[in-house]
Amino acid sequence: MKRLLFFLLACLPLSLPAGGRERPEELRLEVEFFADSLRAGRAMGSPGLQAVTFYLVRQLRDAGLQTSVQSFVADGRIGRNVVAVTPGNFSKYVVVGAYLDGLGTLDGTLYPGADANASGLAALLALAREFNDGRKRSTGLIFVAFDGHNADLAGSRAFLERNRGVWPVSLMVNLDILGSTLAPVRKDRPNYLMALGGREYWFNLESAASRAGIDISFDYYGSDAFTGIFYRQVSDQRWFLEAGIPAVMFTSGITMNTNKASDTPDTLDYDILDRRIRLIAWWLRIVL
Repeated sequence: MKRLLFFLLACLPLSLPAGGRERPEELRLEVEFFADSLRAGRAMGSPGLQAVTFYLVRQLRDAGLQTSVQSFVADGRIGRNVVAVTPGNFSKYVVVGAYLDGLGTLDGTLYPGADANASGLAALLALAREFNDGRKRSTGLIFVAFDGHNADLAGSRAFLERNRGVWPVSLMVNLDILGSTLAPVRKDRPNYLMALGGREYWFNLESAASRAGIDISFDYYGSDAFTGIFYRQVSDQRWFLEAGIPAVMFTSGITMNTNKASDTPDTLDYDILDRRIRLIAWWLRIVL
């Protein structure tokens, strides 16, 4: 019955109810949908990922954004980025991205990818809905669910190559693993978030973090080496940085569950995920 419910959510043109349910529960439902066994781990090009793509298109359109699917080829497979843009003409744009593909099912083992990166997808949708508030802004927003993260970041590279001349991007914000409080070096401080590349915005980020009750840091577990690897090489802001576009990567960090069969929805903290999203939203309102 539970699987049937989430299948229907994917197929119907509706959003989760805005009233009668707190957002942490909405976040849980969406992570459970993305990480359900019916999605089979969301491997690039798989039917499970196609269902996720369809769902994202519906939700982003319902948020009032101009939404499209951009296809590309990587590793002999067709990947599909979901792109949703603020209506109107703007002199500059901020890209908010999260990768949508997972490892899939390998040798009969399902890799649900709840934290990596269903949590980022749920955050992306929450931000898209929150910024559909009718306010006039001088900066446009582009929400992108990148495919091909596990194919050498092929989706974010294809997006930038195809659209850099269309939308002048001034900043890229990456949502990469946001839902866990199980990071090995943070067990005594679960209310945390890392903002790699965020030192340029430290005052506004610290202000937003204080408001959200989150302990924010600007390095990866205090390691310069890890910070460089995760910020410059292994996540989707890489191509933006190489193109000279500033970027901030928000993450709660890898845990003992990352890229394992144990990365399931019940291991995440949805109250903390909600507070992290609020931090990012408050900061974005200042940036915009």
